[in-house]
Amino acid sequence: MAATDLQLEAPGTIARPGPAGCLARLAFGAMCVFYVVGLIDVQHSMLNTAGHIRGVIWNGILPGLFLVSYVVNIGYSRGWKKWPAIVSGGALLLVAAYGFHAQGMLETEILAQAIWVWELYIFAHLGLSFLLSALLGTPGCEMRAMHDLWAKLAGNQAREHLCPVGPLRSIDRWESGR
Repeated sequence: MAATDLQLEAPGTIARPGPAGCLARLAFGAMCVFYVVGLIDVQHSMLNTAGHIRGVIWNGILPGLFLVSYVVNIGYSRGWKKWPAIVSGGALLLVAAYGFHAQGMLETEILAQAIWVWELYIFAHLGLSFLLSALLGTPGCEMRAMHDLWAKLAGNQAREHLCPVGPLRSIDRWESGR
């Protein structure tokens, strides 16, 4: 199975994170929020004075393409494998081709806006999930934090997912073994 595959576990299968795991989730959430604030700061001028897309917008493309499948698959309980990344990349390439055809250059306002909206969603969703996960002590992957919150409000338990990438799984394993 690929890391982007949805592998939900029964409630209570994964240990809740301890203080170090929650602190790591809080730090990752803060980084995502910091990036989202940077995106919001360039909302009114996505192109610089030389007519190029601002760096803060370009900076999130590769991480966004890497993360979008996790955000969608685990966050929405979907088993779409790498399709969210493939569709996202294809859509951004189509917008780039349209802009190039219409204006004769790659770095257009429409491409900047498309990337901006896409990144704003990915990193806002991820940041909110990290912060909620830190506050709730959601077991496993932070992308299950909204499910965990909803289940708590409904008096139920949410299914869990091990963190497929990043250091959280190692931190949680280390912390639960202490």
